Amino acid sequence: MKFLSAIWKLLVGIKDALVLVFMLLFFGLLYVGLSARPTPVGDGVLAMELNGAVVEQPSRPSYAELAGGSGSVTREHSLRDVVGALDAAREDDRVKAVALDLERFTGGGQVAMTDVADAVRRLRTSGKPVLAYATAYSDDSYLVASAASEVWMDPLGAVAIAGPGGNNLYFKGLLDKLGVTANVYRVGTYKAAVEPFTRSDMSAEARENAQSLGDALLESWRDQVLKNRPKARVAAYMGNPTGALAAAGGDLAKAAVGFGLVDKIAGRQAFQARLAELGGEDAAAAGGYKQIKLRNYVRDAVTRDDTGSIGVVTVAGMIVDGKAAPGTAGGDSIANVIDKAVAGGGLDALVVRVDSPGGSVLASERIRESLVRAKEQGIPIVVSMGNVAASGGYWVATPADYIFAEPSTITGSIGVFGVLPSFEGSLQKLGIGADGIRTTPLSGEPDILNGPSPVADTLLQAGVDSIYQRFLRIVAESRRKQPAEIDRIAQGRVWDGGSARQLGLVDGFGGMEEAVAKAGALAKIDDPQDEVRYLDLPESFEDQLVEMFARDTASDEDAPDAFAALAPDWRVTDALVDLRTLLTGPRVQVRCLECPPSAPARVSRADLGFFAAIRAWLG
Repeated sequence: MKFLSAIWKLLVGIKDALVLVFMLLFFGLLYVGLSARPTPVGDGVLAMELNGAVVEQPSRPSYAELAGGSGSVTREHSLRDVVGALDAAREDDRVKAVALDLERFTGGGQVAMTDVADAVRRLRTSGKPVLAYATAYSDDSYLVASAASEVWMDPLGAVAIAGPGGNNLYFKGLLDKLGVTANVYRVGTYKAAVEPFTRSDMSAEARENAQSLGDALLESWRDQVLKNRPKARVAAYMGNPTGALAAAGGDLAKAAVGFGLVDKIAGRQAFQARLAELGGEDAAAAGGYKQIKLRNYVRDAVTRDDTGSIGVVTVAGMIVDGKAAPGTAGGDSIANVIDKAVAGGGLDALVVRVDSPGGSVLASERIRESLVRAKEQGIPIVVSMGNVAASGGYWVATPADYIFAEPSTITGSIGVFGVLPSFEGSLQKLGIGADGIRTTPLSGEPDILNGPSPVADTLLQAGVDSIYQRFLRIVAESRRKQPAEIDRIAQGRVWDGGSARQLGLVDGFGGMEEAVAKAGALAKIDDPQDEVRYLDLPESFEDQLVEMFARDTASDEDAPDAFAALAPDWRVTDALVDLRTLLTGPRVQVRCLECPPSAPARVSRADLGFFAAIRAWLG
């Protein structure tokens, strides 16, 4: 009887599990079906609550992240959706005004913010009011807000403009404590990506490159803000913040008004009352004013063409081997999308939008080869560089007939490095030995237990040297120069877009609109802006189901204070994620580690395990 009882309980458990699965599938299908329907959009204020980051290609949460408790991730907004909504609102009589709620905005990189600010300015000059609100404005959020017709700030707030710069983490002391040896193989005087593993501070060469880049980015940022808001005395405010504070009697908010950075100091209720005045009152709505949700408006007003003759493929995030979801540039995934679009016909030109610091050599080459195949079919290729198109991000741009960048684009970093950790020191600390036999000089190499042998070191360095020479050749061929000429401006050095144009690494300044126009001209297409077709990875049912259960971390309780904008709390996390990926990822990489991230890194379960292991080791 006990046996039969156990069997019965097992069958009941299976039945309950199946019922739960089917219920989840039913409600998931119901959600997907309802989501697919256009949500009616009334009139009022377009409420753009930009909680989280604006990125080139939003990543999608996975089942594993949800199950591991990390599904509560900062939201990411698509740059093209945000810009598309702002442009659509110009001629839409339903939109009476636009509210940019930047209270929990985490930025998205200088080029992306310039694109959003330009769209805000176009909307403002069309006659539509655009109001921005935040407690604390940082570099990215203020760049966007500066284009608004009214800039509001909380009385307890501040405009905290820090400019490019800050400290990076250097791990040599930690690796010494752990007994880990970072065996480094590199080419490039300025390839600073490996310095965190070999030094405890920045080298003179890396400092020179970083300072030059930071100064150029700050100049571009300041020029854009003054273009948006000529009355802002931004240089004086940034150059002497304590003087600005003293002139305002110690009041940060008054200082921002006094220097022309902010128009109105008031709380959120007053801001919402102003929106009700512009868009109409709605007592039933949060905030008391008629509002159009951004997500609904994008679905209703931002058109997407699946049949256009100009394909746009996005290379965003770290370039990795194999397949990857959006937000990470999987070499196979992107190459397959390109190959499929070319084979399917109807494609007359390609625009490649690159926002990547690089990564795997093999994956970068896989993407480049697919673009070369498209070019061999007579399809012109134009590259549009976003925030970052460096190292592997530049590698994939080399087949282009024309390369556009912005003055604040970070590019170059033409260099190669490899990091191979070995654990001879760790074993010694633990009292463990490692020994064995060899049948050839390469038996058991590279030896991560006792450290790679001189023979292995020689071969690994030769491999890095060979890849660097190939990098120089493909860049030289693309730019119609000699490899020696490219070598003089390569060496792993990172350039701003303005310098890159002067050096011939890019052809002209411009964004996606200019890239599409150029592609249309090369392919002799009339009205190219009407022929754009985005070659995105398909969204599966699983993706839509996970999106339903994933939640936004933003809440009223975590609203930032005036000083939160000065110190992003994700900088240390980003550095630790980089440490894990470099020590466990591809051994040889074309990657710009020193390039600033556009958005906080996604922390995976592997990262959490890595952090826990380090903490346990250090006691």
